[in-house]
Amino acid sequence: MDIIYVLVPLSLALLGIAVLIFFWAVKGGQFDDLDSPAHRILFDDDDHLKKPEDNKSPATANEDNSKDDSKDDPQAGQSPASDDDQGSSH
Repeated sequence: MDIIYVLVPLSLALLGIAVLIFFWAVKGGQFDDLDSPAHRILFDDDDHLKKPEDNKSPATANEDNSKDDSKDDPQAGQSPASDDDQGSSH
């Protein structure tokens, strides 16, 4: 029966901490807009359609760099030989 004297204040302290955390989250804006993040995933990003010359992918940028490197190195840009090209038998 003496444990009640420990558990009741402990549960009230935990309840008080939970209420403080809830009000801290509300004050910080965590519950301002609950619908937009759920709907945002349904819409496509059309940024890549607006300016195609400005939105180069990293792969395109690497191809441009490899073209510049191929002027200096005659073997640059060539794909590595596969096993079939080297005449290995299976």
